[in-house]
Amino acid sequence: MSPELLTGLVVFVLASFVGFEVINKVPPTLHTPLMSGANAISGIAVVGALLIAGTKEWNLTVILGLIAVILAMINVVGGFVVTDRMLQMFKKKEAKSS
Repeated sequence: MSPELLTGLVVFVLASFVGFEVINKVPPTLHTPLMSGANAISGIAVVGALLIAGTKEWNLTVILGLIAVILAMINVVGGFVVTDRMLQMFKKKEAKSS
C-alpha cells in the first residue's frame, strides 16, 4: 500500500467521522435550511470528482472518482427534493371554489 493511498484513506475516515458528528449535532429545525447550502458544496464535489474521473485510463483513482460523482449527484438531487418539499409547506393553500 502506497503512502499516498494510506494518507488518503486516513483523511477520508477522519472526514467521515467529523462530518457524521457535525450533522448529528444539528437540530432538526435547522437541517432542511442548511441542506440547501450543502447542495452548493456538493456541486463543487461533483466538479472535482468529474475532473478526477475524466482521465481515459481506468485505474483506482478513476473508479473512486466515478463513485464520487454518483454519490455527490444523489446528494445534490436529494437535497433539492427536500428543499422543494420544505418550500411547498410555506406556500399558501388555494381556496377551493365550489
